[in-house]
Amino acid sequence: MVVVLYIYFAPSGKVFDFSRQVHQDERKLNSISQAVVEKFNYLSQNGNSACSASFRNSIFSMPDSERIRGSCCSPMSLHRYSEQVEGLHKFKSVARQNIAEIPDDPYDVDAGLAKKLLSYYDLELTIEEQKAYDYAMQNSSEKGPCCCKCWRWFVYGGLAKFLIRHYNFSGEQITEVWNLSDGCGGEEGH
Repeated sequence: MVVVLYIYFAPSGKVFDFSRQVHQDERKLNSISQAVVEKFNYLSQNGNSACSASFRNSIFSMPDSERIRGSCCSPMSLHRYSEQVEGLHKFKSVARQNIAEIPDDPYDVDAGLAKKLLSYYDLELTIEEQKAYDYAMQNSSEKGPCCCKCWRWFVYGGLAKFLIRHYNFSGEQITEVWNLSDGCGGEEGH
C-alpha cells in the first residue's frame, strides 16, 4: 500500500496534515460490509428512478412488487449510501418501533409502499401536527422531503404525515428521517 501525505503550508506558517483525513476516509470505506458494497454497485448502475413529475404518476401503473431504484439527480456515493442505510436501520429498530412504512433503503423503494405513502400526502394535519411538518420543512437538509417536487417529495411527504399522525413524530424526528432518506445522490444533501 502506498501512503501519500497531504501537507499544506498556510501563509500563516501553520502546517495542516490532510493525510489524517485521507486515512479516516479510507477506514470508513474499508468498514463498509460487502453486502452494502454489492447492493450499492447494483443500485448505482441499475436505476429506474426519474426526477420528474410524470414519474410519480407512473408509480401507480407499476406492480406493487416492483422496485424504484437508484438516485434521481447525482451519482450515488458509497460512503453516504452506507451511512444512510445504517442510519435508517438504527432509526427503525433501536430507537423506534420498527415502523414498516419507513423504507430501509432510500435508493430501493418498494412500489407498493410508495403508492401507500403517496396516498397520505393529501392528509390534512391538525394545527399541532402541521407545526411538526413545518419544522421539518425548515430544518431538513433539502428544506423539504426532497430537493424538488418529484416522486420522492410526495412519497416522503406522505410518510411524514403518516408518522406524525400515527406515531406522534416530532419535527426533529421527521427531519432525521428525511435527511437519512435523501435519494438525490452525491456525498451530502443535494
